[in-house]
Amino acid sequence: MKRALRMSYLVAGLAGLGFFAMSVLLLAVWPGRVLEEQVRRMSPGHPLGLTASESRGRRIYAREGCAYCHTQQIRYVASDAARFGAATLAWETIFDYPHLWGTRRIGPDLSREASARSADWQLSHLYSPRAMVQGSVMPAFAWLFDGAPDRPKQDGLDLLAYLETLGRDRALAAPEGEARARAACNCPDDERRFAFGSPVLNASPALTRRQGEHPKLDRSSDLKKGRQMYSEDCANCHGIRGEGDGPGAAGLHPRPGNLSEHEYTSDRLSFALWNGVAGTGMPAWRDLPPADLSAVSEVVRGFHAAQPEPAIPQAVLALGEKVYTARCAQCHGEHGAGDGYAVNQFAVAPTNFQIQRPSLASALRALRDGIDGTPMAPWSNELSEAELSAVAYFVRGFFEGNSPR
Repeated sequence: MKRALRMSYLVAGLAGLGFFAMSVLLLAVWPGRVLEEQVRRMSPGHPLGLTASESRGRRIYAREGCAYCHTQQIRYVASDAARFGAATLAWETIFDYPHLWGTRRIGPDLSREASARSADWQLSHLYSPRAMVQGSVMPAFAWLFDGAPDRPKQDGLDLLAYLETLGRDRALAAPEGEARARAACNCPDDERRFAFGSPVLNASPALTRRQGEHPKLDRSSDLKKGRQMYSEDCANCHGIRGEGDGPGAAGLHPRPGNLSEHEYTSDRLSFALWNGVAGTGMPAWRDLPPADLSAVSEVVRGFHAAQPEPAIPQAVLALGEKVYTARCAQCHGEHGAGDGYAVNQFAVAPTNFQIQRPSLASALRALRDGIDGTPMAPWSNELSEAELSAVAYFVRGFFEGNSPR
């Protein structure tokens, strides 16, 4: 009897060990081998690894608990694909060890965060989240800075560098990398659709675009709605009176536009709201319906008090045209449309004066001092006051405010 009992213990122990070994084999080793093979077949030849700064930033991201609130995986479901873009492929995470995928989305997914926002916006958001996003529950990481959002310490720069890697490798691999991954994907049709069927890799509604379609914004009478939306989404940077002095403006270079000093056509406002302003902290707002954007644009128009245009002597305009042709047309274009031959060399597009007219004071300030954070350099050392004034008057004449634009 005792012998039988001892044998039963032995059999149970061996069975337990066998079950454990089989579990490890079926739940860890075998899926790991399948995943390794999938990564090998679907990944591009030489994906970029992390630099020393980016690796330090990854450790800071983990240390500060960012993964508790942000995921780094676009799931294979319709809502994720619509909000963020193409679903995450296994090879995109080959440098993630230990992984930082996260499971909760108190904040948005960061899988495609690279280039979704400007660097100065990211730093300002880390320094003071509620200065950039009203009502944000994200804590401030002021200890990563030396007292101001535009003075990050090395840890702040490293964290920014890491954020700029999220989604970078897949963006760099396209389109050849996408073709390789698609050909090697032995997956069901619905997974294939989520991984490769998205119209764009990064569907972030805040991603800025230099060119692109935009809806026509009709005049809106819903000023109450417009003021509410402006207060919630715009005043943090542009200020409550549109003077570019909101709490989030301090760390942005270039600074947010002073809306009270510019007159805009409907076309300019609709493009900026729908596509953002590339190279600046101004994001796109494609997640808002056109009716809401129309209401906001009405508020923006109201910040500028139109004044009668003075009669400018022809000699002044002739001098302004001469200076403009020699000094300005390379960037702003022959007719002030921001389409000069040098335009593609700059991260921030030159102003299109046909759809945006600065006040005389604003134009003179830009000519004398330049515009921080843009290629617009000061001209006070090369042009006389008479020439500066003449070209300021001249560029304001390009505005087509009475046209349908």
